Amino acid sequence: MTAESTPVPAVTPPAPATAAPRRRDDGAIPSRRERSVPHAGWMVVAGKEFADHLWSIRFVILLLLLGLVALIPMYFAADTIRSVASQVTSSSSVFLFLFTLSPQVGTTGVQIPSALDFVRLAGPLLGIVFAFDAVNSERADGTLPRLLSQPIFRDDVINGKFAAGLAVIGLVLTFIVLLIAGFGIVRLGIVPSAEELLRITFWLIVTFLYIAIWLAFGLLLSVVARRAATSALVGFGVWLVATVFGGLITGIVNGIVAPITGSPDQVASAYSLQQTITRLLPDTVYQEAAYTILNPQVAAVTNPATIGGYQQAAQRIPSLQSFEQSILLVWPHIVIMLAITAGLFALAYVQFMRQEVRA
Repeated sequence: MTAESTPVPAVTPPAPATAAPRRRDDGAIPSRRERSVPHAGWMVVAGKEFADHLWSIRFVILLLLLGLVALIPMYFAADTIRSVASQVTSSSSVFLFLFTLSPQVGTTGVQIPSALDFVRLAGPLLGIVFAFDAVNSERADGTLPRLLSQPIFRDDVINGKFAAGLAVIGLVLTFIVLLIAGFGIVRLGIVPSAEELLRITFWLIVTFLYIAIWLAFGLLLSVVARRAATSALVGFGVWLVATVFGGLITGIVNGIVAPITGSPDQVASAYSLQQTITRLLPDTVYQEAAYTILNPQVAAVTNPATIGGYQQAAQRIPSLQSFEQSILLVWPHIVIMLAITAGLFALAYVQFMRQEVRA
């Protein structure tokens, strides 16, 4: 037998070595979907959105606008406090007057809103601006399908965008509060007490919740509306109606639903019902909560529904409320704002998860 006719056995190549799958902390092997998704994918989206917000022109414009809006009433308020220093130095919580005092400009008698009122009016713009195009701009640019094709869960996209908006709002509000506090210390030469710092910090939290309502509303508009211009128009229109014309609308509704007529008990009940209708606006809920926190003299936030309640309120001895007592007064307001924010975000979340994304 020749060498050419000798059969050569086939050599099977060795199988490539495969790495053992990484086990979880409990010893179980994760599924393919769990291995392909990075840990906390919403944090990745939130970090990218937060960086985009910080480098955007809208962030710079809003920061300068809100800073200027806060400085104008603060300057005149500090000047008013300095002019009546002999009367103010003996009272408590002088530093908080910077936020609640509505000063007059010179001798003209023109009264400008306080820093609290300016934040109440301009704060919702901060939430709407950073959310009205969060989703529909991605859809219009064609980047939403590519974003969802990455190894992240679908809900990480909307969760990350909402978290990034909250982070930007917190950063801007902290800057404004520090600006007001620093200017007040330099201008008045008064260092805030520990209770005043607690009240200012809690007011910052309440303001954060108030603007978070408008952020969730803007996010809902960006999911429902296909175009960013449409969501912006609707968002700014609702803000204008709620903050500027809200008092007029609720006044008309109160005149129809709860007219001030009848016996004294009926009049008291009508006033209580009117206050309930007015509190349907987030603007009113925030105003009551913020003013109660920044003004220790506020002892009640609800009108009595009977004549006996009015008599008891009139017999109450005027006194300054402690920080804990003020928190108890505004606790229902905080729950309302949290519920509105959670409800609006839940609607945006469900609507986004049900939408079809085409490449």
